[in-house]
Amino acid sequence: MKNDLKIVVVFSSLLIILSVSMSFINFMVSLDSTQKDLKEYSLPLSVDNIYSEIQTHIIKPNLVSSMMAHDTFVKDWLLNEEENSQKIKRYLQMVKNKYSMFVAFLVSEDTKNYYTQDGLLETLDKDNPDNQWFFKFKNTQTNQEINLDYNQELDNSLIMFINHKMIDEDYQLIGVTGIGLKISYVDEMLKHFRQNYNFSVYFVNEDGKVILSERKNNNLKNLTDIPELAKLKEQIVSKKANVIEYSKNDMKYLLKTKYVPELDLYLIVEAKIDDFMNTEYNTFYINLFISLIVTIIITFIIIYSIKGFNKRLEYFANNDPLTNLLNRRSFNDNLNTFTKLSKRTQKPISLLFLDIDNFKTINDTLGHKTGDEVLKRVSSILRENLRQTDIKSRWGGEEFIIALINTDSKEATEIAQKLKEKLENDLSLIKLVNKPITGSFGVTKIKAEESISLAIVRVDNAMYEAKKSGKNKVVLK
Repeated sequence: MKNDLKIVVVFSSLLIILSVSMSFINFMVSLDSTQKDLKEYSLPLSVDNIYSEIQTHIIKPNLVSSMMAHDTFVKDWLLNEEENSQKIKRYLQMVKNKYSMFVAFLVSEDTKNYYTQDGLLETLDKDNPDNQWFFKFKNTQTNQEINLDYNQELDNSLIMFINHKMIDEDYQLIGVTGIGLKISYVDEMLKHFRQNYNFSVYFVNEDGKVILSERKNNNLKNLTDIPELAKLKEQIVSKKANVIEYSKNDMKYLLKTKYVPELDLYLIVEAKIDDFMNTEYNTFYINLFISLIVTIIITFIIIYSIKGFNKRLEYFANNDPLTNLLNRRSFNDNLNTFTKLSKRTQKPISLLFLDIDNFKTINDTLGHKTGDEVLKRVSSILRENLRQTDIKSRWGGEEFIIALINTDSKEATEIAQKLKEKLENDLSLIKLVNKPITGSFGVTKIKAEESISLAIVRVDNAMYEAKKSGKNKVVLK
């Protein structure tokens, strides 16, 4: 164990030295390579992180809307039960509450009825400008769309709607499902990206129009509004992810683009390179601190794991894994120690040898699993009815040996009789094999100046005499 700790200390010291050295070297190099690092590592990694958040906060509603469009319950309701508006009201309430949406809705192609979680909201009319979104959407080639709109009926605020067409078995439109998210919620999310990552995030469609952005910090309406971006539009609006560098007003910028197929939009993450130069020192100290903390944590984990592993190894080296009693080697070691003490104190030590009767029959008829349960219960009986100072061991198979400390042969015989009765009357054992389990016991006292091996042979012979004379007996030799 001491050698293990020395290895851990050396390893941890080298890890700390390496961590500090690498942090310092990385800091020096990063001052000259911030732009390269931002372009090849930080920006792509941040885009992936942002995309994960987008999946959680925006793509999830898109999937919910798609799920509604493919729900057989909704299709059956539209085709057969639309007059029962309570059913769809409860369904939309469930969707809204389960997925924490602002609104869940369904529009029937047949009746043009617009249903929400509150029931029938209105009947859409071609002549109503507020209803044009439905009639335009139904005539498009796409099965989904995202749009931003003010809806006076729902809430006097900007809402992002995610719509999906519902198609029947004959590929005919039967309705449109969708959900709505308050744009203020999404706006807070984009604000979070800017404040925490130092990136401006916005979404554009295939025409370069900005569909979604942080309202107070991005006045860009279209990529063509900035000449430098207009020249790069073909690279930006591409389903292949790109990292693009451009300059504007003597400032350098990096763009990372990523196509989001679930939304059919292009995610653009923009970084001003100068912003990252100012954070290099802070990054260095933070990385150094984190490296040291992680190293310390790893060191403690390694130490704790080694200690636990060694304890387990030591335990299994000294104990029988099935019964948790001492194994034969550990029994001999412990008994050897006590016999040496016994010679000084002149206090007797007796041995008790137990063999479970007809154990092979139990294994053959009821299976080894039941046999193992019997052995575990017998070991529990020994622990419950013997002193903690007595040495209890599974000798092998169905055999157990006990060294009774400060116990003469008469007392040992009485203890064996008591154990025999406990064994025979134990309800748990009877329940396991549907009949009483008995044991044959041999008892002997370790004689002065006698080797342990001779005493074990004698108590073993006593146990065999008990078996030969009818089993379920105690024989003293």
